[in-house]
Parts: sequence; structure tokens; C-alpha cells
Amino acid sequence: MENKKALKLIDKILTDLGQSGINTDTLIEDLKTLRTFALDQQVPLVVKVLRLTYEHIEENDSFLIPIPDDEPIEENETPLESDKDVDPVESLMYLISLLKDLKNKMNVMDLADYRDALNA
Repeated sequence: MENKKALKLIDKILTDLGQSGINTDTLIEDLKTLRTFALDQQVPLVVKVLRLTYEHIEENDSFLIPIPDDEPIEENETPLESDKDVDPVESLMYLISLLKDLKNKMNVMDLADYRDALNA
């Protein structure tokens, strides 16, 4: 995202996650605020991923989606690391950090993987 306020909020979210883990009270509000920046910048993938993310956290009190795997996927495989334990904080921090550089095609692909996993 290119908005300076959005980038500051991303940094705040990452700092909060690093210090106190997933604190649903502030995290969900921060994600909703970040989503408004994505709406203003008209980035539909980010808008959808953020909405699905905070809805997922509201439902599960955690983030249970693994970091997308960077290996090429076979036809019958899921694009996510299913054989590894999910670290909710690490995965969520990775997802949020992807938002800093949406010009990077790999970041956009990983966001799409998160979207698909959250939809599943």
C-alpha cells in the first residue's frame, strides 16, 4: 500500500503482533481500519483478504491459516504448507507484511493463496 497512514498502521500491527501476539480487541479494529485504506486505494484483493482475515480471527480467536508454500504445487496439492504446524502469529505477521509492497508479484500471489485458504 502506498498511503503513509496505512504503512504506519501496518507497522503498528506488526509491532503489536510481535510484542503481544494476537490480541483480538485491538487487532480486529486495526485490520478494519487498514481495510478502509485498501478500499480508498481500490485494491480489491487486499480488501477481501483483510475482511476474511478479521472474520476468521473473530470466529477462531486465532489465525489458523499457514504461510503459503513457495514450492510449485502439484495438481492434487493445496498451495499451503499443510504438513507443517501453523504458527498463528508468524503466519499473520507474514500476511500483513505482504501488504507493504503490492507491486511485488510474489506478494500478490501469496495474498491470493491466503484468500483462497480463508475462503475454503
